[in-house]
Amino acid sequence: MTYSHRRNSYFSDFSDWWKMAIESVGGSLVSNITELLAGPVIKQFRYMFCFNNFVQEFNEQVMSLALALYRLQDAVDVAKRNAEEIEIDVNKWLEDAKNEMEGVNRLENEKGKNGKCFTWCPKWIRQFKLSKALEKKTETLRKLEENSRDFRTKVSYKVPLQDIEFLPSEEFTTSESSKEAFKQIMKALKDDNVNMIGLYGMGGVGKTTLVKEVGRRAKETQLFDEVLLATVSQNPNVIDIQDRIADRLRLQFDVKTKQGRADLLWQTLKTEKKLLVILDDVWKVVNLKEIGIPVGEAHRGCKVLVTTRLRDICSYMKCQQKVFLSILSENEAWALFKINASLSDEDSNLNTVAKKVARECQGLPIALVTVGRALRGKSIVELEVAFNELQNYEFQHMELIGDQNNTYKITTFQLRT
Repeated sequence: MTYSHRRNSYFSDFSDWWKMAIESVGGSLVSNITELLAGPVIKQFRYMFCFNNFVQEFNEQVMSLALALYRLQDAVDVAKRNAEEIEIDVNKWLEDAKNEMEGVNRLENEKGKNGKCFTWCPKWIRQFKLSKALEKKTETLRKLEENSRDFRTKVSYKVPLQDIEFLPSEEFTTSESSKEAFKQIMKALKDDNVNMIGLYGMGGVGKTTLVKEVGRRAKETQLFDEVLLATVSQNPNVIDIQDRIADRLRLQFDVKTKQGRADLLWQTLKTEKKLLVILDDVWKVVNLKEIGIPVGEAHRGCKVLVTTRLRDICSYMKCQQKVFLSILSENEAWALFKINASLSDEDSNLNTVAKKVARECQGLPIALVTVGRALRGKSIVELEVAFNELQNYEFQHMELIGDQNNTYKITTFQLRT
């Protein structure tokens, strides 16, 4: 039996008893008065005579609300672990429910002081007030518990993942070349007549770090509604590229074929008014339509920024703006190496050998940082060994093969130091 049914039953039983008691006194006048006063009077008297019933209803409703609170809080915790945003009304309900449960504790204390049964003693006023308080609180808890049922199907919603690729990076090396390249790219991004931009330069020169800085600035200044980054590499995998882009958009593919995924991605990306897609480390021409990237007439608000080691790739992919990122100057290279190797100006002999090692890195930030950190705290003899190690390998056709030789050289060097 529900709370309202039980309450009406108690009220009806007590009302019948009250009428019989009054009518036994006699007289139709008394009966008429009884009819008028029965409701208000009985309502007041039941607070004293039905105290245990109020306690029972209160206890049952407290348990129901506690279970609802537990279930909803558990669902919220799961949603938070999944990086989902909690609905505003859910948070409001949880706050209200916790506040009400604190009020329950106060009533529990009062209830314990009062005792379980009604007796004609000085405590009857407290019992009268406590019954009214229990009834009011029970009704509040009941409504609150009923409202929680609205959240059984949904307590949260998915939000775009934070683009950690575009967080500020200590690896970004400021040089005259990087400043100029950054300036040219940002200008092209603001040009409505440019939708394809190509950044080219030797492997290890810092193209990836630079475009991440571009993406960070583009998001920070709200130049684009969405900035997406996907690594292409030497052997591009269309499915993998599609997955990378879909992850950023929290998009779930409900189709299996590569073409079906491309169609879904195409339609989704077209909903973004201003969109920047960064395709990093491109070695061969990429078919944007095969991936599902709308550009040009298909979506004037979409711009694509490509990084590559080959200038011809920029031409083949019809980049209206081609930006070159060169190696560091000798002074810039030495400054970067010196910082990463923790060298001071006092030890001129050590610095003389260190400068020879820095030159062998050929102005490549990745080499200067890697070798510099590996030589931190090393002696002159160890620096000489490192210099000889690096000298044994020659850079050939770096503009064509990128940092393949360089990577091998640095890896070998790290293993031997």
